[in-house]
Amino acid sequence: MAEKISLQKYFPNSPFRGLGGQAIILAGGLGTRLRNAIPGIPKGMAPVNGRPFLFYIINYLRSQGIENFIFSLGYKHEVIEAYLDDQFSTLNFQCSIEKEPLGTGGAILAACYKATDENILVVNGDTLFRAAIPAAAAFHLSNNAACTLLLKPMINIDRFGVVELNTDNRVSLFREKKHYEKGYINCGVYMLNVPVFFQEELPDKFSFEKDYLENLYKERPFYGWIEDKYFIDIGAPDDYQRAQEELRITPVDLKTIDKNWTVFLDRDGVINHEKKEDYIRSWGEFEFYTGAREAIKIIAEKCGHIIVITNQRGVGKGLMTEEDLQDIHDKMKAAIELAGGRIDGIYTCTSTDIYNTNLKPNPGMAFRAAQDIPGIDLTKSIVTGNKPGDMLFGRNAGSFTAFIATTHPEIELPHPDIDFRFHSLIDFAKAL
Repeated sequence: MAEKISLQKYFPNSPFRGLGGQAIILAGGLGTRLRNAIPGIPKGMAPVNGRPFLFYIINYLRSQGIENFIFSLGYKHEVIEAYLDDQFSTLNFQCSIEKEPLGTGGAILAACYKATDENILVVNGDTLFRAAIPAAAAFHLSNNAACTLLLKPMINIDRFGVVELNTDNRVSLFREKKHYEKGYINCGVYMLNVPVFFQEELPDKFSFEKDYLENLYKERPFYGWIEDKYFIDIGAPDDYQRAQEELRITPVDLKTIDKNWTVFLDRDGVINHEKKEDYIRSWGEFEFYTGAREAIKIIAEKCGHIIVITNQRGVGKGLMTEEDLQDIHDKMKAAIELAGGRIDGIYTCTSTDIYNTNLKPNPGMAFRAAQDIPGIDLTKSIVTGNKPGDMLFGRNAGSFTAFIATTHPEIELPHPDIDFRFHSLIDFAKAL
């Protein structure tokens, strides 16, 4: 039996609120049905348009406010660990490794020992469900649920069982897999109350679906949250191929950019000259690139929003103050407006902590802008920048990218994180 934890066990007082939340991603499966399509790698590493499927899960959850991840790994765990260390080195994550297969329930139970939140999100590493996680979390907490299942209404169901609910959305029945004309399917995404879960008489190895959900739903407060949002399960070869099409980013023709689009501008190295191995500490050190103000005027005529996103760790290091930074930005905006352009928002991260969700290449500043400003669609956005980290920021946000080769002319196309390459911001603007 798993070690029991007392109800008095201390958990930090941070119930899941959809902001700063914690998630377990179950990525330890063998991927037997996909073995021919992805020989020798874990299912979560199945390539979808050149990137592991986990890439899409991680960044969608980050867009919903998840900041802390626990990866439950088993089969060829070292492959996923190497990928995370290489491509998500600034992600706040830890791994729970199965020495032997524990079943979905055992894997969740083992990962929960690493949890620090009382309520945690659990997702399968082979499914993507674009539900509104903060709203689902609020529902889960308001019902004091032991577990909340995120459900999708579907028609002509063959691959999934269905879940039935009472009028108050409490789970009333699980129906096994067969053909249904319509129903609610379990998308493999759960809100789980960790201390309550620890109190169950659960073995080390068990099925979360069969031994926990289906066995206890009559006695426990299990609820269903319904959303008709995008869902894909790559566990079957046909759906894996479908993911290649549905998650593909269609190349954009820059001449079609209109007021529905947003341009994110990095600051140093794009708008103004960078100070090598130092920071622009005052307005007197700020020097626009030739053509930069004209470029922003052109962009303003073409696009709906122009947002500056900039790491400013000089503040975090005590080399300058927030007031110094604000003065630079006030004067920068005034000079741009005098030239006929505009800046609709400036987002900065002054932290020196590489795991800070707002520090590029982490995409937090883009997500904040999309939440704050109506009309920003990150799939209709272009991120400009002069460093590889800016381009990865754009990819993590789900946006197109334009590399401005002012300080790193050695970086050429093709590049997995770069859609367009220009010598300067004015060259980019003239291409619109």
